[in-house]
Amino acid sequence: MTTELDQAHDPSATSVKCPHSDDKIGAKSSSELIVWHRCGRLLIIIFLFTFVKDAAPHPQCLDFQPPFKPPYHLEFCKDYEKFGCCDQTTDNIIAERYWDVMEFYDIREYELCGELVKEILCQECSPYAAHLFDAEDPYTPVRVLPGLCSDYCAEFHRKCGSVVKHLTDDPGLRDACEKDRTKFCHLLNLADQDYCYPNVLRSSLLNRNLGHVVEDRKGCLQLCLTEVANGLRNPVLLLHPGDDTSRMFVAEQLGFVWVYLADGSRLEEPFLDLSGEVLTTPWHGDERGFLGMAFHPHYRDNGRFFVYYSVLVGQKVEKIRISELRVSMHDMNKADPQPERVIFEIEEPAANHNGGQLLFGLDGYLYIFTGDGGRAGDPFGKFGNAQNKSALLGKVLRIDVNGDSSDGKPYRIPEDNPFLSDAGVRPEVYAYGLRNPWRCSVDRGDPVSQHGRGRIFCGDVGQNRYEEIDIIERGGNYGWRAREGFECFDVKLCYNSSLRDILPIFAYDHHVGKSVTGGYVYRGCESPNLNGLYLFGDFMNGRLMALQEDRGSGRWSERSVCMGTTATCSFPGLINHHHKFIISFAEDQAGELYFLATSYPGSESPFGTIYKFVDPSRRAPPGKCRIKTLPVKVKGKRVPFVARERTVLELNEKPTRPPFKKFKFTTKLPATSLPTTTKASPVALPTETDVRGTIPWKPTQQPIRHEEDLKTKSCPKSPTAKFHKKKVKGGKVKKNGQKGRNCVKKTTPRKGVHVNKTSALRGVSVHASTPFRGLSINKTTHMEGHTMNKTTALEGVSVNKTTPRKGISVNKTTSLEVDSMHNSTSLKVVTVNKTTPMDGNGMNEILEGVSMNKTTPMEGVGVNMTLGGVTTNKQDRRLEAKGMIRGRNSPHSATREGRWRRDGGRRGAGRM
Repeated sequence: MTTELDQAHDPSATSVKCPHSDDKIGAKSSSELIVWHRCGRLLIIIFLFTFVKDAAPHPQCLDFQPPFKPPYHLEFCKDYEKFGCCDQTTDNIIAERYWDVMEFYDIREYELCGELVKEILCQECSPYAAHLFDAEDPYTPVRVLPGLCSDYCAEFHRKCGSVVKHLTDDPGLRDACEKDRTKFCHLLNLADQDYCYPNVLRSSLLNRNLGHVVEDRKGCLQLCLTEVANGLRNPVLLLHPGDDTSRMFVAEQLGFVWVYLADGSRLEEPFLDLSGEVLTTPWHGDERGFLGMAFHPHYRDNGRFFVYYSVLVGQKVEKIRISELRVSMHDMNKADPQPERVIFEIEEPAANHNGGQLLFGLDGYLYIFTGDGGRAGDPFGKFGNAQNKSALLGKVLRIDVNGDSSDGKPYRIPEDNPFLSDAGVRPEVYAYGLRNPWRCSVDRGDPVSQHGRGRIFCGDVGQNRYEEIDIIERGGNYGWRAREGFECFDVKLCYNSSLRDILPIFAYDHHVGKSVTGGYVYRGCESPNLNGLYLFGDFMNGRLMALQEDRGSGRWSERSVCMGTTATCSFPGLINHHHKFIISFAEDQAGELYFLATSYPGSESPFGTIYKFVDPSRRAPPGKCRIKTLPVKVKGKRVPFVARERTVLELNEKPTRPPFKKFKFTTKLPATSLPTTTKASPVALPTETDVRGTIPWKPTQQPIRHEEDLKTKSCPKSPTAKFHKKKVKGGKVKKNGQKGRNCVKKTTPRKGVHVNKTSALRGVSVHASTPFRGLSINKTTHMEGHTMNKTTALEGVSVNKTTPRKGISVNKTTSLEVDSMHNSTSLKVVTVNKTTPMDGNGMNEILEGVSMNKTTPMEGVGVNMTLGGVTTNKQDRRLEAKGMIRGRNSPHSATREGRWRRDGGRRGAGRM
């Protein structure tokens, strides 16, 4: 029997009307309360479903780019050989790291940990590597280890905790791994549990259609853009010369053509300036102007190119002119405007429907696309210009520009033009029945099978109801004015049995858009998912669209294109918005696609921008799309590109997922960070000992905080500065990093040596709270021996006042007694602890027969602070009175900074 609560989870259960929110719950019966509960559960389920549906996955690699399909088989991280972030080179590097780690372990440990270590290292190849390593999150640093889910981390720590020290140098992770498993796994966990390993492999949302173009709930393909150029005045075309220079030529409606280099900069001087000849006005939507351009297939060798523009002849007649120009002999970035060779001119009866496309087919012939002459409904003649094959308007013309005709025309007619034998038909006509073709292109063909190679796609602007996309065929009739799109426009012509028109591959009505802008079939390298898609748009409403071919039936179906969401386009340099009016589409030499748009369609409006299509879901393998670019000789100035559009990452103030929560560490400071006393008493501030007594310790003006702040001091010119046994020859750099005399950093402990910047004592000096390696010195003492800081205790070393070690032990009350003190006195004695007996070693045995304590005066013993940073005791004053030591005013006395500091090891040698 099914209860009402069970029905809330049963989609087949009968729907129940939810109570109004204003109803009082207190007055409801038990059954009504059940209904309330059920409705609340349903609302929660609907909300969560909607949230999850909108939260599109965001695959991203550690180089901040989309994943890819490796071009070759992966030998090590095989789980990601179909789609991920590693190519064969990276896979080999990870494998080498793995075997370097596993060499430390035997067979049993290899069997226990080998697979876990491999899984962790291979997460660099995961399509969600950026999430696993926090590389996409600006609020946290990139991790050294991937984010691991709690259960998996606990298992890894239990079995393979000893491996962590070989996987990372992070002291925090190492310390947590040794001391606290919970803290260790907390540090490795992620705030978003969907992305931690291995949950990331189990999420159906993250792995559904992974590697395919992202679609929203309506099936719209989500693409992103990069801004390429801006500040253009109604840019009408962008094209490349095919000369391997990676230059792009952008034409403005006014008649200027600009050169853009591979680095995005624009040359200050235009390549071509026909603004004095081009007919155009600043009126909104004026279709006249510089409309088309095409480079000869052998432009690199002959420098020829062709232009299509509006011109006013004799101040009365408007025409379209197709002419030939050449590049300058002296500058590859300048056209030679003279002489201009006019191919032909066609009179335009109206100011609109000017066509404007020029292109070279794979056959090497020049194709010219003209409009029907303007006005509404093609009212010229009995059938209109488009159906009149004796007129050049509303046609696709094909000519051979590689020679002159016998009758003196600057072109020849190809022998296979379709209407050469028809009387009264212009031999240039290749196809007819077009209204106003705006932007046509040649399909390069599939890069593998070459399917579709050579097809010519064209967008034909409609009249009142439909916009269409056509594939141009030899001798084809595309129906205008008999037909518009798939429907009849002129009924009489439409039902004429001799029409035999070719229907468009796609048409859309004016509820979708009102002015088609033809595009290109994507055949580039950088976005493999887009291969074979015909991308185009609508000028009036700024809508982007795509068509996909069914190769079996030859039919084309629409795929809506929309700008990606914030999450989808969260990559460096990507944007997800563009200007409304889409003027043209373009293709570079590598086959990547662009489109040109503006926010105001006027010939003098400087808001034209060029955008490049990017698929954020998948890219090509690294290095595959690299092309060799020939050098460009630039004579003029360059104008660097400055982006105006803000990228998604700049607009998005929050990361793509919640930042990692701050963790409060409870670790205390090391016990050796402050001086300790023999008894359990409060820690006192460190002090300095002087012949005058005890002076409170004061910090230096600029305490050292980073290793790079450490400064190097030159050696003192005293003969006592020769503290190295080996001499330096030829000024070569020794291990201490200095030239000439042996010098070391003032505050950086070197291997076995620590020196004072002002004094050098040949003997031994001991700090009250510093453990030593056999021999120890003060931070300010030059020694021939060894030095240690206060925090390090090593073998055979005295430690502190409370821990007797094998060797010597000292405490803060230790005073050093020195033998025969003078300016260059060499010491042959060692300190003695007041209260600590030596462990099996008498001082007279290991220290050349010298043994002492605080109360036993030694012959010739006692050191003044001013001679080398050694502490003194109450006997100093008596010795000074006997003339055995120098007073404070001696010219050889040390500076204040050179005196003994009880924090010498902590403030100096302790900073590594």
